[in-house]
Amino acid sequence: MKTRAITGFFFIIVMLASVLLGHYVFGAFYLVLSLFCLYEFYGLIKQGTAKPNLPMGLLCGALLYIAFALFTYKDAFALPALSQGRCVYKLMFLTPVLFGGIFIWELFRKLDAPFNNIAYTFLGIIFTVLPFTFFHALAYAGRFEGFNFHFPMAFLLMLWANDTGAYLTGMGFGKHKLFERHSPKKTWEGFIGGVLISAGVGLIISHFYADLTWTQWAGMAVIIGTFGTMGDLVESMFKRSINVKDSGGILPGHGGLLDRFDGLFLAVPVVYAYLYFITN
Repeated sequence: MKTRAITGFFFIIVMLASVLLGHYVFGAFYLVLSLFCLYEFYGLIKQGTAKPNLPMGLLCGALLYIAFALFTYKDAFALPALSQGRCVYKLMFLTPVLFGGIFIWELFRKLDAPFNNIAYTFLGIIFTVLPFTFFHALAYAGRFEGFNFHFPMAFLLMLWANDTGAYLTGMGFGKHKLFERHSPKKTWEGFIGGVLISAGVGLIISHFYADLTWTQWAGMAVIIGTFGTMGDLVESMFKRSINVKDSGGILPGHGGLLDRFDGLFLAVPVVYAYLYFITN
């Protein structure tokens, strides 16, 4: 428990710092984090029969993140080649070329079930890197011009509130199983409690950040609570399918990176779509 608490404390400090230290640190940190998550995903898959293409997957994931990150910058670092979009579009059109390279590479690997390898290579990018591109884009969403840490910060706070609320409520009042086949400890009471506590944090945030109305912040919290829980269940389903308890051991007492960000993976694309529709 002590190890878990210490790890959790430093984890929160690092995550908050990544959001508050400006757009350079923010962009670079989540690029590296997304690639570590992808690496961890491929490592888990390799414990089974499939052999995803690690170097091509990491290269395609990095290029995808960088292309979309540059696309979201309002001033694109104030560099003429970037601000006019030429470099960004070139990177975006280079991505499908590398995707094609994943198929071609498989011709030379001489492994069984090549399309399983290809499928898991792409699945890793979709499941880990793509959500972090949306999380990065949250800092440029809404009516504010340029980098704005409010949405990423609020997202993390409401996601953590949902996780903590679900755990405490489930421990105290949980009786009805939510999805026993994939996560025996999760209950409907915990799920509802997590969403309500996340919504409460959303209401508190509305007093400090005027980007949205209080009802819109609460709506964002409900989305995070709902889809964050679904992301947790999906990751549990994934781990059960390959017979592992934790996705890794990089975070002592907490497991791996996928264990820590499972709620983000499904929630953040929906939150970004929600913000896009209510602010445009």
